[in-house]
Parts: sequence; structure tokens; C-alpha cells
Amino acid sequence: MTSVSVIDELKKTQILELLEQGKRVDGRALDEPREISIQPNAIPKANGSARVRLGETEVVCGVKIQPDRPFPDMGDKGIFICTAELLPLSHPTVETGPPGPDVIELARVVDRGIRESHMIDVSQLVIEKDKSVVGVFADNVVVDYDGNLFDACSYAATAALLSSKSPKWNMVDDIPTVVEGEEQPVPITTIPVSVTMGKIGSHIIVDPNGDEWDSMDARVTITTDSDGNICALQKGGSDGFTLDEIVKCGEISVRVGAKIREKLKEAQKAGQ
Repeated sequence: MTSVSVIDELKKTQILELLEQGKRVDGRALDEPREISIQPNAIPKANGSARVRLGETEVVCGVKIQPDRPFPDMGDKGIFICTAELLPLSHPTVETGPPGPDVIELARVVDRGIRESHMIDVSQLVIEKDKSVVGVFADNVVVDYDGNLFDACSYAATAALLSSKSPKWNMVDDIPTVVEGEEQPVPITTIPVSVTMGKIGSHIIVDPNGDEWDSMDARVTITTDSDGNICALQKGGSDGFTLDEIVKCGEISVRVGAKIREKLKEAQKAGQ
């Protein structure tokens, strides 16, 4: 993701030639995502967790749930924050140090997709209004990079939240105190699914792998909820999309997202 080397023109030409024939370098259809593997409860000591493999891209997400101060203007709502980090072992070009702009964008896009879908009913995460609320923090760590971190991190965070169990707190002497032996699922209202599409030349492809990602002229990530409503959209890259292309991308995101949502539901059942 960060400082990915520029793909050579020969490889990009090969990708374009295949796309002209309706083919991709790894044999997939243009609207076909890579194989998805979801392992819930990958981190036993976390409040919730998941390990996701999207092709050769691999992400581990851990959820931490703890009491927190509410935001000044949202005393009647809990907190949800999603972060992202790339380990140096994930790709030869990733270095240690503060996150670059692309990693910051990654965290924000994943966070926005989940937040704007209202996946978590944050109104139920209140210990005492204006004093103490529950904070839910989903931290994505990329351990292997081969393109499309937006979807891989989104699926990992969503699967981790679906597997999460929250302690229960009561206020005792103005201090949030854990009620021993009581846990409850995070209040879930929907299952968001992001679908990222790349534009190479005039062709739109779903879930670009590493080589395709480096060849893209533009990209768009569209998140839908369980009802098939679009709740978040992020465009990137130097080129643009026509209105017809955006409409097409929206239709693809609903159709492909519905299939991926079923995989997330299966993982949720397996993790219970």
C-alpha cells in the first residue's frame, strides 16, 4: 500500500490486453472478487477479532471495548473508531514510522463505511449520559499485501465486530465498574460490505490484486448495508468515472456485496 513500486509498462500493457479480451491476469471475471477466507476469534484475548484473507492480502483485526468519555456534543452515544496499520513484513516497500496519507485514507474509508451504515447502535453504548460511554475500537493490522486493502480491512473489522462480546458496566461512585460475569454482544443493526472497483483504461474490475492496483487509473469503494442501500462512497486515483460508470459500480457493489455478506454471516455463526 505505502510506497508500492510503480508497475512496469510491459506488465500494464499485458493487463490491458487481457482486459480487452474480457480476461484478467489471475483468470477471474471482471466482476469477480478473489477467494475470501474469514476466521473469527483469531485473537483469543481480544473482545472480538478476525483474520481475513482476500486472495494473498491478509489482515488481522482486534476489537477493544472499554469505558470512555463521550464526545462533548454526543453525550447520549457511545464511540466507534477504526484504525489501520501496515507491518513492514507485509510488503518489501513498507517501512516503519508514522502512517502515510494512503494508510490514513485506508483507516478513514473503512471507518466511514462501517459508521455510516450504522452497523453499531451507539445509542445503546451509554453507561451514564454525558459522563461515561462505551468505546469500541477496531484495529486492523495488515500482515500481507497484494492489493485492495480497503475491502480486506473492512471485512476483517466487520467480522471482528460481529464476533465481539462486550463487558457490562455500572456507575459506582461516578466510576464505571465492570459487572462480573456479564457479557453481551455489541448491538448490531446491519452488516456493511464494501466493494472496491478499479478502472484500467475503459475497463472496471472488482477487487484489484496487487499488479492491477498499481495499474489503475482510478478506483471507487462503495459500501452497502444489509438492505442493499449505498451508505458510503470513496473515489481515488488520477482519472475519473462517468455517470454511467458510477451507476454500474453501484449496481456491482450491491450484487457482489450480497454474496460477501453471506460469507460474513457464515463466519459469525462459526464464531458463536
